[in-house]
Amino acid sequence: MDWQLVLPAVWFVVWGVLWGVYFVLDGYDLGIAMWVPLLGASSEKERGTMHHVTGPFWDGNEVWLITAGGVTFAAFPLAYAVLFSSLYSPLMILLFCLILRGVCSELRFQWDNITYRWVCDGLIALTSLLAALLLGVAFSNLFRGLPLEFDQAKGFYMFQGNILNLLHPYCLLGGIVFVLMFLVHGALYLGWRVIGDLKDKALYMAKFTWPVFMGLFLIYVILTFTFAGLYKNYLASPLLLALPLLCAILFILSGLELYKKTNMARSLLYSCGGIFTLTMTGVIGMYPNVIPSRLAESGNVTILNAASSTPTLTIMLVVALIFVPIVIIYQIWAHRKLAVTINADY
Repeated sequence: MDWQLVLPAVWFVVWGVLWGVYFVLDGYDLGIAMWVPLLGASSEKERGTMHHVTGPFWDGNEVWLITAGGVTFAAFPLAYAVLFSSLYSPLMILLFCLILRGVCSELRFQWDNITYRWVCDGLIALTSLLAALLLGVAFSNLFRGLPLEFDQAKGFYMFQGNILNLLHPYCLLGGIVFVLMFLVHGALYLGWRVIGDLKDKALYMAKFTWPVFMGLFLIYVILTFTFAGLYKNYLASPLLLALPLLCAILFILSGLELYKKTNMARSLLYSCGGIFTLTMTGVIGMYPNVIPSRLAESGNVTILNAASSTPTLTIMLVVALIFVPIVIIYQIWAHRKLAVTINADY
């Protein structure tokens, strides 16, 4: 077995899994935060409850974002350099949004003033909206391919564009799809965690948002065949089509459970599966490119030309096999202990 070929592929899958876990976990945080000004408009009690629902988890959930970025740096350092130099402006905006969101979440309860808390809630909702939008736009640009060219003289990949080139209608649609996906996901999580009028409002908004999300999601998938090259791997290996098919089935099942109101935990679980399989569908479609180029094949940053050395990837894999299960077990334990039902009416 040629480990120089296997290890980069393994770490590419791990990279995709980390992003999928991040979207699942921080997705409900961002979704609930975006709902706060609307669902909690009637009372401070309801707004405070929505913050308490995510309070024990939001900063831990964002660790998965750091982990995904860290794996990009450690496993594919060239891809990290190209990505962060090409998308510097939007990634800095994303970073500041997450920082401001975290600061407002921590400081919101430090002063018992209704105006002050409304300002904090507004900033949290706005930064969460921008973060979700930027994540969708960024990944859609990866699916579409960045305007990269390999400069033979400098021996590096050059970004031939600017921030406006990243705002293609397909990529903007991807950002909107991410926002709607997180809104549905957050409403489902809120409906699972609370009882009372707030639960009814959360489920109502989930029912209202889900068909809009599914409609735009279908359009996004169709446009992906026009503006992105993700379908090539799936046409070459038709068995892989089971993954996007499973993604669609999970999102549909989530909606069916939502409208039947039989089991909100099951609806949320299907939503988690849909988000995760959507992420993996995109990642597998990009393979073997970590950053595809839409200008020329020579501009593709692949898992082979971007990967770290074999000893580095081997040591990292051993560490990951030991500590990642520990982290997952801890997060499951934390959710079982802290994800208690809250009555927002009292």
